[in-house]
Amino acid sequence: MQTIDRPLGDVKDRSLADAGRSRIEWAATFMPVLAQIRDRFAAEKPLAGVRIAGCLHVTTETANLVLALQAGGAEIALCASNPLSTQDDVAAALSEHYAIPTFAIKGEDNETYYKHIEAVLATKPHMTMDDGCDLVTTLMTKHPELLEGMIGGCEETTTGVIRLHAMEKDGVLPYPVIAVNDALTKHMFDNRYGTGQSTIDGIIRETNVLLAGHTVVVVGYGWCGRGVASRAKGLGAHVVVTEIDPRKALEAAMDGFMVMPMAEAAKIGDVFVTVTGNYHVIGGEHFDAMKDGAIVCNSGHFNDELDLDVLREKAVSSTRPRPFVEAFKLPSGRTVRILADGRLINLAAAEGHPAAVMDMSFANQALAAGHLAQHHEELEKKVYSVPDAIDEEVALLKLAAMNIAIDTLTPEQVKYMASWSEGT
Repeated sequence: MQTIDRPLGDVKDRSLADAGRSRIEWAATFMPVLAQIRDRFAAEKPLAGVRIAGCLHVTTETANLVLALQAGGAEIALCASNPLSTQDDVAAALSEHYAIPTFAIKGEDNETYYKHIEAVLATKPHMTMDDGCDLVTTLMTKHPELLEGMIGGCEETTTGVIRLHAMEKDGVLPYPVIAVNDALTKHMFDNRYGTGQSTIDGIIRETNVLLAGHTVVVVGYGWCGRGVASRAKGLGAHVVVTEIDPRKALEAAMDGFMVMPMAEAAKIGDVFVTVTGNYHVIGGEHFDAMKDGAIVCNSGHFNDELDLDVLREKAVSSTRPRPFVEAFKLPSGRTVRILADGRLINLAAAEGHPAAVMDMSFANQALAAGHLAQHHEELEKKVYSVPDAIDEEVALLKLAAMNIAIDTLTPEQVKYMASWSEGT
């Protein structure tokens, strides 16, 4: 495959590169699974000559994924998948020290965000690596001429997978995509333990609010919601869950949480966290019902979970008492505080998921990319789950890194499990 000359990228401050490299190396010490894959990739070069366009959160953990892909022979260009999730020192380090063209600036406006996506697509990739599907959507709607050279893609998060399934249903998915989010070693751990810890981290860093004794409303009880609810409970909060799925609502109730409609929860909550991947789950009527001083944030991929337009229309004034906090005063005299413009609170106000959990997520991402490079000709234009063999390998590697051993079935047990004739 032909190599294309690339620019160094567009980052905020290249003088931050040394600090970024130190933080990337620190994160690597908590990512032993990805380190093993990087060593394997360096020897086998499964991605030799493959150009990858990455639209991901530009963090220390993502940097280690990108370096593993680079070790495997890939040529990578990277942009941010969220305007507020970039760590500027990491972006500088990737560009300056690792020769990864990186187009990402924390706080970039919408025009710059899409300009950066365009810059990554200008490298004429063979593979996309998305976190939210913005890269694929832009490719399809604005650059159909590039589709001919595409061999496949990977998608990191629930929101992106939802959009990809919609494309597949409509018959417009342009190439095979592996839904990395579907791997058990991704969503059961990254979404629950990663989102659970990092969301609470972001809220506390940005507000210094005491959660103990206060009511935290968790909107959505998927894996992310489970994680946020359990961590808030562990800090002494009274946790309320809102849901639309009766099974998840029942699970939340049996896990010991209060469950009620959003219209009721809005009246009693002190802190609200949305984790649904859906649209306007907190709207104008909910803002109107909230207590004075309510704190509202989002830990789903897009800030569309909050109807911020209607809140701005309702507000008589707004102030910014702290970085990433905007306080809206309503006609009633009450104030609603929105964190990080409704963007991902764990990445906008904190550092995102701990490296130890992203170790599994990005191990899946790297191995999925290698699988696509080797097997894309066998795949249809569908959304595929991560192959079970990869998912299990990641789990085994993580257990080994944690010095945890497990049992294996005996031949007799294998025979018993495969038989229908054994009875009481």
